Amino acid sequence: MTSHNLNGEVEDLPHEARRADPGPPRPRVGVIGCGYWGPHLVRNLHEVPEAGLVAVADPRQERLDFIGSRYPGVRLFADVQRLLATDVDAVVVASPIHTHYALAREALLAGKHVLVEKPLATNVVEAAELVTLARRQRRVLMAGHTFVYNPAVRELRRLVQAGDLGRIYYGDAARLNLNLFQRHVNVLWDLAPHDVSMLMHVLGQHPVTVSARGSTCVQDDVHDVCYLEIQFSSGPTAHVHVSWLDPDKVRRLTLVGDRRMAVFDDVSAAGKLRIYNRGVERPVTDNYGEFEVAYRHGEIVIPYIAWREPLRLECEHFVQCVRSGSRPVSDGEQGLAVVATLEAAERSLRDGGVRVPVELPLVAAGRDGGHHRNGGGPHPDGPRANGLRPSTVEVRGRGDG
Repeated sequence: MTSHNLNGEVEDLPHEARRADPGPPRPRVGVIGCGYWGPHLVRNLHEVPEAGLVAVADPRQERLDFIGSRYPGVRLFADVQRLLATDVDAVVVASPIHTHYALAREALLAGKHVLVEKPLATNVVEAAELVTLARRQRRVLMAGHTFVYNPAVRELRRLVQAGDLGRIYYGDAARLNLNLFQRHVNVLWDLAPHDVSMLMHVLGQHPVTVSARGSTCVQDDVHDVCYLEIQFSSGPTAHVHVSWLDPDKVRRLTLVGDRRMAVFDDVSAAGKLRIYNRGVERPVTDNYGEFEVAYRHGEIVIPYIAWREPLRLECEHFVQCVRSGSRPVSDGEQGLAVVATLEAAERSLRDGGVRVPVELPLVAAGRDGGHHRNGGGPHPDGPRANGLRPSTVEVRGRGDG
């Protein structure tokens, strides 16, 4: 097995380096960042019996006071370095997107297992460096793609992989709301990681090309509405619509197959997953005069799905991977593939919507038969198709000091 080191050079990795070092039976966990999303992570980690939430870091005293009033036993730090110098085994990075790479890198260099909220980084080179560094440090690196832990999404993946929907023609995802506008990141990087990771997870495929168009309605230089078209490795396409500027809250994924169709609706109170026995039968002739299609209008099935909070499942999974050294479902490679897709979409957005290939450094295009990247053994969901194009991007380090 070979990999690229932090200087972009090829190096051999011994078999044991494919596996993260298992952590203690009850890992000590710290959270970095407690703004909008951090408190949700703090709550869930505090309630996971197999872990101990022991520390939180945030530069704002009012946020530390907020956490301290609710979790009096947790140590509070205004300086991230002081938290990383403690005996925590793992950290969760829930800071602003532009800080993800630097904080995750510092944590890995400090010997911590790391869960990074989406996206993993803001460009492919930095994301690939984190994957390489986690492998060298033998630490778990996990991306916070919460929707792949949603029980309804997991069931949808099972149905797709079992062939119940048949050959997938296309997918259509929408994530809309009158949402929290941001100044330093556009809606593509804020919302689309959810849908890209969800599509990759359900289809079991990687994006190979992407095109994007959008609008800058409120801020002249920040896109608040975007439309993506993604081509996946085995043929299906998907359209993704993300917006901060919509009157309705929409979180929906539709998959259309040649046998059945499915709709995941995360805001529905009447069943988050519906399976439609509907479709169109292909005509048996190419003769225009005899051309006729047959429509199928069958039943709608709402499967029973035992519900648990996806973020709780994500936190439990991270803790279990830290304890065992096993490979996360949303591992560093999935995080890297999402970043590569977003980076290509950003290029398309700037260039008028042209189709752009999704490329990865060779560090993540590995040929080890599906074995460890970050964590040990095969991926929990089995082998994953890799339709990503290896690129000539070098993964350059910034020094380990």
